[in-house]
Amino acid sequence: MSGDRSVRPGGRAGRVVVVGGGIGGLATAALLARGGALVTLLERHDAVGGRTGTVSFDGFRFDTGPSWYFMPEVFEHLFALLGERVEDHLDLVRLDPAYRVFPEPVAGRTAQTLDVVADAETNWRTFDALQPGAGEAMRAYVAASGDAYRTALDHFLYTTFARLDRVVSADVVRRSGTLVGLLTQTLAAHVANTVKHPVLRQVLGYHAVFLGSSPYRVPALYSLMSHLDLGDGVRYPRGGMYTLIEALERIARANGVEIRTGADVAAIEVEPTPRSWRHPRRTGVARGVRLASGEVVEADVVVSAADRHHTETVLLGAEHRSLPASWWEDRGPGISSLLIMAGVRGELPELPHHSLFFTRDWEGNFEDILGPGGPESPSSDPDDLRVPDAGSLYVSRTSATEPGTAPPGHENLFVLVPFPADARLGADETGAYSRAALEAHADRYLDQIGRWAGIPGLRDRVVTRRVVGPADFARDFSAWRGSALGMEHTLRQSAMFRPGDASARVPNLLHVGGGTIPGVGLPMCAISAELVVKRMLGETSAHPLPTPLRPGFLASARADGVWGRVVGRRT
Repeated sequence: MSGDRSVRPGGRAGRVVVVGGGIGGLATAALLARGGALVTLLERHDAVGGRTGTVSFDGFRFDTGPSWYFMPEVFEHLFALLGERVEDHLDLVRLDPAYRVFPEPVAGRTAQTLDVVADAETNWRTFDALQPGAGEAMRAYVAASGDAYRTALDHFLYTTFARLDRVVSADVVRRSGTLVGLLTQTLAAHVANTVKHPVLRQVLGYHAVFLGSSPYRVPALYSLMSHLDLGDGVRYPRGGMYTLIEALERIARANGVEIRTGADVAAIEVEPTPRSWRHPRRTGVARGVRLASGEVVEADVVVSAADRHHTETVLLGAEHRSLPASWWEDRGPGISSLLIMAGVRGELPELPHHSLFFTRDWEGNFEDILGPGGPESPSSDPDDLRVPDAGSLYVSRTSATEPGTAPPGHENLFVLVPFPADARLGADETGAYSRAALEAHADRYLDQIGRWAGIPGLRDRVVTRRVVGPADFARDFSAWRGSALGMEHTLRQSAMFRPGDASARVPNLLHVGGGTIPGVGLPMCAISAELVVKRMLGETSAHPLPTPLRPGFLASARADGVWGRVVGRRT
């Protein structure tokens, strides 16, 4: 349990309401409860986890969201802040091969596969066999990506950007020439200067999808992600990615968090309040949230882990929005996804735990999904987007590592196809946007997997399946335009240019999750929870907080921190 509660004058402990139980909301709730706040987490669904879900049907078990365990040091640090150890909660296994690549084959043939394995030296030799000299070039690229990764961890990911002078350290200045180059060209251009072989370029560029975008749109700084698979390796938590959510839920409850599921938040209650010298843009103060049932849950601080577009355009009244509807018109939501969860009869040795299928016309494939505009000119009209005929897609077969995820004699397949962010897809009863059309797309992609991987009759072997599309993301997660991850990471939507975690108009309203800094994906959402803690404390450093956080740490919040102002009733 957490230590002494932070108490307001009059003897009442400070109260926090967290809206949404994804990883960002759960981590925030656990950290603030450890700090001494009275925390209530409100989740509209019957279970926490958000996009990081799990489902079981007909004897098969699937993770329904993220399935790559990247950036392990981020999770180790989060658990350490809470006085815990990852290894006491998760059983991590290193995958070998890390993944298999299936390039688009010549008509009538199966793909000539490429395995990326756990041993780096083997990978360099494999790359050399595809393009002489590519092994050494990619070795150097991965070394540089590791340097960029450490720079990001040390200077850019753990900052709220409240004090830019704390970000621009002497080390950053020394690296400024390199950083400018990585920010002013795309990842695709950077990769093109490294290797020529199209498949090797795809191996260095596919991570952009994890950022909700494409290698032709994200800055080259995100080359740092090649450190994660080619340098650090790929791990998997036995029991699935949802075991991470279960662990954080246990820790949150142990620290005193009240978790209420089936609690649909309809509005953030804001009391109009005059501006002040400290808050020149203030329009009000959050007093809690109102549920769809009409119940009002009072709070001294509200933290929204809901979709940022939904928070700004639905949960907040128009006068209290930092990012009104007009702000979103020239921003990009990034990709959505078609998800296929299929139970398959018989063995599938052709597919390891992770498989990537790449089309030859990779750039055209991304233009179909994201639109023809450049990285700073996203398409605001879903009619500009189209569903690709052949997909550059991802397949997970967790039954390769955990046979218990499928009944004996069967396998489970989780297929993710990058899809247009168009909330109409799967929403209608008839026509091009119908559920039947979505199922037909799923049929086509399953046939593609079978054809490329040399698995005859794959679709005919599917004994059960579920399909999820953009309309489901819009309905279930209030996702902007039915996007799957959150706002994509173009330059103008990254780092200090991304929406911040503090409301400009409601000073005691904070944001966490993929719609704020540092970005999308499980590790970034975990870091965003720590950034909320920094806002509460008034901490402006660019480095991670020391571990463990002592119970009751919010009592030491600075006067200019959100918690200091709330608990001290400073205005």
